[in-house]
Amino acid sequence: MHLDLDSGRLVIFLGGLMLFALLESLFAARRWQTSRLKRALFHASVAAVNTVLIRVFVYVPFLMWVVYVEQQGWGISRWLGLEGWLEVLLSLIVLDAFDYFWHRANHRVPFLWRFHKAHHADVEMDVTTALRFHPGELLLSAFAKAGWVLLWGPTAIAWFVFEGLISLCAQFHHSNIDLPDRVERWLSRIIVTPRFHTSHHVVDRRYGDANFSTIFSFWDPLFGSYNQVPSAQLTDDAIGLPQGRDRTLSYRVWFSEPFSRRNTGLA
Repeated sequence: MHLDLDSGRLVIFLGGLMLFALLESLFAARRWQTSRLKRALFHASVAAVNTVLIRVFVYVPFLMWVVYVEQQGWGISRWLGLEGWLEVLLSLIVLDAFDYFWHRANHRVPFLWRFHKAHHADVEMDVTTALRFHPGELLLSAFAKAGWVLLWGPTAIAWFVFEGLISLCAQFHHSNIDLPDRVERWLSRIIVTPRFHTSHHVVDRRYGDANFSTIFSFWDPLFGSYNQVPSAQLTDDAIGLPQGRDRTLSYRVWFSEPFSRRNTGLA
């Protein structure tokens, strides 16, 4: 079962990456300032390093933890007796809520921001930005997610559905596309769209420290963290962080950033 679920997650990941890369090529919302190939190679190599590290140190123990918690009947989901598609659906909503608060903490807690800002240091935004994470952040996230599993108690199937959708939605809302205004208005009330999330990546921290949702967008209005940047302010130099903008594709800077003595950049 685990091999089938794992293979399915890989198919979703690769399929989404190719789909949104194609859509970017046909309907780009912003012009690229750097070679797309150079960006793709950099972020693909970052993802490859992260994949190896996570597979070696985290992946198998984490899956064993998910299965163990399920077998022990731990967590709110198990205590409520949820099962089938209802359990999968409610697990998806609850885990996405946990992810919202974790993402918000990554912007509020200086130690966590040191790692998370490696993702925000990208001065452009396209589907490959969804691959740009520091391995330290992924490791910290694994410990946080282990806590979510213990608290809620999702089935292994529900967990794989959640992880697959997180991956697909991240690719979608990081991609360099924009939806027609009419579609954007109703869709962004339910799920995170590229326009909704691009606002989260702008230099101006009034907007960069808002819009923390990943799958469902209603968490931000619900918890008072919604703030959408006006489209007129999305200029070529609006995305990223104010520091180190000329070194955004440097491996040394990407990896060493959390350990630098520079200001954390928090508002």
